[in-house]
Amino acid sequence: MPAPALIVQTTYAELLERCAATSFEDAFREDGTFTPKTIKGRRYWYFQSGTAQGRSQRYVGPESPELLERIAHHKERRDDERERRALVSTLVRSFGLPSPVPQLGDIIAALAGAGIFRLRSVLVGTVAYQCYAGMLGLRLPGALVQTSDIDVAQFTNVSVAIGDQTPPMLQVLQGVEKSFREIPHTSDSRLTSSYVAKGGLRVDFLTPNEGPESDRPQTLPALQTDAQPLRFLDFLIHEPEQAVVLHGPGIHVRVPGPERYAVHKLIISMRRRAGVAKRDKDLQQVEVLIAALAERRAHEFRRVWEEAHHRGPKWRKHLLEGMTRIAPQARDLMLKTLERPREILPGLDLTFNNPPARYDSHRDVVAFTGEALGSLVSCAISGEALADYFGADGLDKEERVEAFLKNRSAIERLVRVKYLSGPVEDIEAVLLGTMDVEKLRPRT
Repeated sequence: MPAPALIVQTTYAELLERCAATSFEDAFREDGTFTPKTIKGRRYWYFQSGTAQGRSQRYVGPESPELLERIAHHKERRDDERERRALVSTLVRSFGLPSPVPQLGDIIAALAGAGIFRLRSVLVGTVAYQCYAGMLGLRLPGALVQTSDIDVAQFTNVSVAIGDQTPPMLQVLQGVEKSFREIPHTSDSRLTSSYVAKGGLRVDFLTPNEGPESDRPQTLPALQTDAQPLRFLDFLIHEPEQAVVLHGPGIHVRVPGPERYAVHKLIISMRRRAGVAKRDKDLQQVEVLIAALAERRAHEFRRVWEEAHHRGPKWRKHLLEGMTRIAPQARDLMLKTLERPREILPGLDLTFNNPPARYDSHRDVVAFTGEALGSLVSCAISGEALADYFGADGLDKEERVEAFLKNRSAIERLVRVKYLSGPVEDIEAVLLGTMDVEKLRPRT
């Protein structure tokens, strides 16, 4: 029996706090002091220490209550690697949460140890998706968490402004797997944004393309690598969250918020060719996330969706088309959570082809079916509405069906209007009640 979501989330949250504290301690083990700088009106913290070559300064992060707390208790915490390994084991073995294959886990650990997440990089792609199992307390289908790739993203302007850097990226990767090599970019063989190793392991570095469309990699000085510019990536990696990759004693990383991940996948899925496996995987990942987001992060989901919707016509086109491609149950739940009508989706309509009608005595409705985007929709009109507006007052169940059939065209028109323009009340279903008829019927 699966563990309750709250227990999974609580265990994961404890591991996250422990890993975050350990990551901070490991990054600043030597003697030194923390010092703030104000840049463009915002405070950032740096760690200053003395070396044989003189004084060095490393980036810590933008000021926040959490960061100030960690600075205040620096070096007070004991190492608890054994306890963290036990928590990882519980989450993976007992609760069934996903973890990366060992080789990928080792690479992510090396990247984290080199400081890429301290320097405000964000883990994206399927490995980030794996983290949402613990964050949201849900089980992820195995097919949706399989990958041999690691994708890391960073804003170019952040990389330039930080004033700190990791070792050269190839050096970091070869410290884990000697077979890693650079892949020269097709636009300029002197530039590298991707690295591959034997067995199909791959690490890609990405950055938002916020200017004119360009395929030419941009340099990320903080990571000592180049990165492939991508549209819509700025939306994904804005406001990232702390997370734990379930490998070893846990790896403290930064990932996109799950609501941003879901909305971003809807958008980029429409930029892939139909029938491509990656498009199907994108949409399936969205469908799994929607149920958890609707229950646990409805407000955040609405806010992020509205942000994407207001970014312009191209964004809206991809976003809404993507919503028409997910399963009907997920689509309706998403619209219900967003408090948006179905009519916002392009090509969505409710049609009827004289389906059989039946009286449901348990619900006191006449039930029939419609079709929307190739899927059946359960439709019904209440016995009260039939009695009040369609001459079924005092009739038995067979006669109520007859009353429905006699007024079928008018009833189907009203059902269609409610289905498309009314609030989404029922998933993959629509019920026409007395108040609906009063509100929707044409005035004479």
